[in-house]
Amino acid sequence: MAYLDEFLLIALAHFFAVASPGPDFAIVLKQSVQQGRRNALWTSFGVGLAILLHVSYCLLGVAVLLTQSPNVFMALKYLAGAYLAYIGVQALRSARPAPAQQETVFQSQGVESSWIAFRRGFLTNALNPKATLFFMSLFTLVISQSTPLIVQAGYGLYMALATWAWFSFLSLVLSKPSVRGFFQKSGYWFDRGIGVILIALAIRIVV
Repeated sequence: MAYLDEFLLIALAHFFAVASPGPDFAIVLKQSVQQGRRNALWTSFGVGLAILLHVSYCLLGVAVLLTQSPNVFMALKYLAGAYLAYIGVQALRSARPAPAQQETVFQSQGVESSWIAFRRGFLTNALNPKATLFFMSLFTLVISQSTPLIVQAGYGLYMALATWAWFSFLSLVLSKPSVRGFFQKSGYWFDRGIGVILIALAIRIVV
């Protein structure tokens, strides 16, 4: 109970951060519609696990090194931007299917392996410099330096589980047949819309 106020503040800040549309939401939406529920859930698991990476380097003090190394942080921004732009360009380059092939295209969704789906989610979050800044701020400004490391690790575990649960919930909703069908009716334009969003997010991260 001694750290309840601190935990509630962290939980509230994390909720608004994870619920805000960003690269994680875009990639989970893409996976849900194009690849289906199973792959979207693996992507969500990757996003949640990446939270533990951010928490780990904050607990180990690496976050302090990042704040003192602008070049390293800038390199992270460019790497994240390049990764999102790459996925966005792939979506933009998708060919328009012929009407006769439309049903076949929809039925072929979900061929991506679980490992690739997991990796997409993990890298999208792990390379996001805005997530890096959020956790650096959280562990240096919000969480007291007197809070035991085991308690801080507990905060991190909660945020990882909450992130995984949130995006798993979105995956279940967005991969419902009615929702997928709505987007897949305009699958060609959906690909391009997601591509533009991902590229815009890449530019926003770099700038």
